[in-house]
Amino acid sequence: MTVLSLDALSVSLRGRPVLRDATLSVGAGELVGLIGPNGAGKTTLMRAALGLLGARGRSSLAALPARERARTAAWMPQSREIAWPVTVETLVMLGRLPHMAGGQRPAAADHASVDRALARMELDPLRHRTATRLSGGEQARVLIARALAQETPLILADEPIAGLDPAYQIATMQTFAGLAASGHAVVVSLHDLPLAARHCTRLVMMDRGRIVADGAPDAVLTPERLAEVFHVRALHRQTEEGPIFQPIEVIR
Repeated sequence: MTVLSLDALSVSLRGRPVLRDATLSVGAGELVGLIGPNGAGKTTLMRAALGLLGARGRSSLAALPARERARTAAWMPQSREIAWPVTVETLVMLGRLPHMAGGQRPAAADHASVDRALARMELDPLRHRTATRLSGGEQARVLIARALAQETPLILADEPIAGLDPAYQIATMQTFAGLAASGHAVVVSLHDLPLAARHCTRLVMMDRGRIVADGAPDAVLTPERLAEVFHVRALHRQTEEGPIFQPIEVIR
């Protein structure tokens, strides 16, 4: 089942094209890694897909009414600012707002969703801590938990593992992979190509505002594309535990 469909989506900012004719379809059960160098258009694509930027073309998600959109897609932006000194549990409960009528108190189902999200991100011991007093990595995990508590068919996450230590980077990607395996669609932008190669079912490579490759990791991360788009050479090995992919040299 298709969860997100983009057709010739284009965005210009201050008269400069930053996203050019992006056509993309994401189905349930996919963990799609959105990769590309800085300025390639990854964040713009996700924001335009959500209807947060004016764009030409069509996004199936942006066409939805705001409340239905919030019940369809959870959005995790790069910015991780937590503005209010609320508890971790209260912050994660904000993910349930699209499912509650105005003024309605959280129901048992909402508390259960929050409990599941806290458990997934190993945050239960911190549930009563003030979120603004946590470390940067802990705050990142709290914001991921808030998106998980939203329990939407689609999750869009912009560099969610940036700033996490290696264990939590792997654990977060495993969480996303588990969500995809259970029928969700997950689109995540990444700069960590080894983790993208290892955990994503599909990679979409962008460069200068365009989608330049879309397919299985092995088919996308070719030596030619790595040299042209990322200007790197990498080692790639298949092991019993899965693919190992490591950039090792800059190509000038």
